[in-house]
Amino acid sequence: MIKVLFVCMGNICRSPTAEGVFRHFLREKNLDGQIEVDSAGTHGYHVGEAPDQRTQRAAASRNYDLSSMRARKVAAQDLAYFDLVLAMDHNNLDVLRRICPPDKHDRLGLFMSYSKNFDDDEVPDPYYGLGHGFDLVLDMVEDAANGLLESLEQRLRDEADVGVEESASPLYGNSAK
Repeated sequence: MIKVLFVCMGNICRSPTAEGVFRHFLREKNLDGQIEVDSAGTHGYHVGEAPDQRTQRAAASRNYDLSSMRARKVAAQDLAYFDLVLAMDHNNLDVLRRICPPDKHDRLGLFMSYSKNFDDDEVPDPYYGLGHGFDLVLDMVEDAANGLLESLEQRLRDEADVGVEESASPLYGNSAK
């Protein structure tokens, strides 16, 4: 099981969008049993709240349902539990670096590093903007989510190949003679 956490500031716009889109993609490929996904915020402003209504409307227009999600603040144990902790921007990545044990820094990154069609390395926060910002966030998230999914599918294939090699080795009792 590969575990992925998406992180923004309040966990009501960008990171729940990423979680909802990615969860949808996982279900489409029947990978939801192999990849776990969640989202959180670096600040606790909105803990317990549903995603922003504008975020939910934009997501629903593309058949993503975010209505059951509730905002939460990232916790220290998240940084040990999740294999990938992907921030929506540099500010939130900096917060994660400050609270993350140094031996876990390799788990941290920017979500947009998986994008293939956008040069931006940050997903802009649409909270104080106009409605079209939520559509842009969805465009960016869909693109980066596709790239992330390709990367994780390759990782799962590589791990499966290693498992096959190990099971065929004499060390594991199944020699391939």
